[in-house]
Amino acid sequence: MRLRIVAACWAAAALIAYALDLWGQTRHGLAGETGRAFGDDFINYWSGAWLAWHGRAGIIYDLAAFHEFQQALVGGPLQGYHYGYPPVLLVLTAPLAALPYVPALAIWLSMGWLAFWWTLRLAWPGGAVWLAIGTPALLINAIAGQNGLWTAALLGGGLCLIDRRPWIAGVLFGMQIYKPHLAAVVMLAMLAGRRWSVVAAAALTALALIGASVGMFGLDIWGACARTIDLMRRLVLEDGSGVWHRMVSVFVFARRLGADVSSAYLIQAATGFVAAAVVGIVWWRDVASADVKRSLAILGTCLVTPYLQDYDLVMGAFVVAWLVGEGRVDRWRIWVSALVLLTPLLAAPLAQWTGLAVGSLLLVPAFVLVAAKCFAGDAGAEHSEAKRARA
Repeated sequence: MRLRIVAACWAAAALIAYALDLWGQTRHGLAGETGRAFGDDFINYWSGAWLAWHGRAGIIYDLAAFHEFQQALVGGPLQGYHYGYPPVLLVLTAPLAALPYVPALAIWLSMGWLAFWWTLRLAWPGGAVWLAIGTPALLINAIAGQNGLWTAALLGGGLCLIDRRPWIAGVLFGMQIYKPHLAAVVMLAMLAGRRWSVVAAAALTALALIGASVGMFGLDIWGACARTIDLMRRLVLEDGSGVWHRMVSVFVFARRLGADVSSAYLIQAATGFVAAAVVGIVWWRDVASADVKRSLAILGTCLVTPYLQDYDLVMGAFVVAWLVGEGRVDRWRIWVSALVLLTPLLAAPLAQWTGLAVGSLLLVPAFVLVAAKCFAGDAGAEHSEAKRARA
């Protein structure tokens, strides 16, 4: 009952906050005084889909031409939005091109939430709806107009289905090729866990999407994409301009501490290697229950990639569902769940207050705690009992 009350109150407050934010982005047509578009980053997804499916894919990765198109769309001055995704996303978001901008935003968020809620039910049938409306990262994702709901549905849903529907799980993982850095650790876990059907389905899906993008838009668009992403990597990630306070990666934390780019990459690589190795060993040795292994894979994902923003942490809801769902109330599970839920809510305010991108300081302890329980055997107690029962 307490969970339901908290979730309902948070959802009501979040809806009001989101409505006020949207209203604030209508000062100049569909743009706010600070140059944010109505729906924020969603303007990139809609613009890319519309241009691609109206024969103008060539300007998607042309920063100046893309910016000009978007300003004409909203009818006011805009910040420098850009399309920082591979062309496979143009295939996946094709339906957006058939809708006007504002209805498309509503469909993007509502269908994303439905996919998130439906897959969350696989992890926690009894509490999915409350977690699906009470996860703080949902508000952040909605305000940003971002893809965190879809990423959570693909990765979390896929991890839920690896035993029951391995080929479907692989297809979901393969669709994550639009943000491949967020699928890397999960695919490592599948390899270490010898889930060959899942790996095969993921590879075939990714190749099919790449092939479709080349067939529809040509090969040159991939070269333009690579140049744009390289430029954005330097401007947004390495130089830390604009949205550094929303970053929750180890790399950005190191940069804000004063590390140069090379040193920050070295710190990120060392952290990522350890996290990936731990995930691989746990899945290879099968030393924990399925829910704990899945949680470790999601947390490991957060530590391996240098590019991770607060809205990406919608997938943390699955960690909470796996660890504390169905009445599991061990103290360590509650602490990990609290850290995962609160990180996207606290990361940006703390960053602006301290001048440091401290989000990773909340994610690292969560990963360490789950990993320590795995190697200590505590997280594998249920798993061991199940093995003995089958024997």
